[in-house]
Amino acid sequence: MGVGTYLFTTIDCDDPDRLATFWAEVLGTEVGLVMDGGRYVFLKGTESLPVLCFQRVPEPKVVKNRIHLDVSVEDLSVATDRIVALGGSWLDGSEQQLEGTTWRTMADPEGNEFDIAVE
Repeated sequence: MGVGTYLFTTIDCDDPDRLATFWAEVLGTEVGLVMDGGRYVFLKGTESLPVLCFQRVPEPKVVKNRIHLDVSVEDLSVATDRIVALGGSWLDGSEQQLEGTTWRTMADPEGNEFDIAVE
């Protein structure tokens, strides 16, 4: 028996509204609960997506994330263009491959790294 059960994942950020809107578009969900005057903004979970929370913090992101999201996409170029149009970026312009999976490392509008992948 574990100590507890998974509740949600929290991403620290400067602007929870902006990041929640970005990620809702990327992941095909909606912004849900907003708490404490906008300090916490949650995305609605789905069958394939756990709940994500964006929490306003005073300090800026300084180094590479120690945890990141991996997002399955149908077409890397289409997904990259959409992410960039939403305010994200393709960090180094390269693609990686491993055992039939190809991915690109992207960043959200606040520089949080994540990967988009196609199998």
